[in-house]
Amino acid sequence: MIVTKPLAPKPALPAGKPLPDAKAKVKKAKLVRDSFTMPADEYQVLGDVKKLFLKAGLEVKKSELLRVGVALIRDLDLANLKLAVASLPPVKAGRPKKEK
Repeated sequence: MIVTKPLAPKPALPAGKPLPDAKAKVKKAKLVRDSFTMPADEYQVLGDVKKLFLKAGLEVKKSELLRVGVALIRDLDLANLKLAVASLPPVKAGRPKKEK
């Protein structure tokens, strides 16, 4: 005769929490590709900051640096944002002409 122990009941999930679905996909953010023109000295800042990151043992992309800038200006109040925009030198819109 074989004697078996009864199985312990499984604890119930808290009410209101659905079962995690292993197959559920995380919705990715929509990406947008854009091009822009900026003065060479401002563009050089991106390269300089990338070098600082590399010296610190971290790798960063230019697009990540630009996204950090967007996150920082999002937190500026309108008065400081106006001052920052007013301090930028004007840039002619459009693509620069190719040198021959």
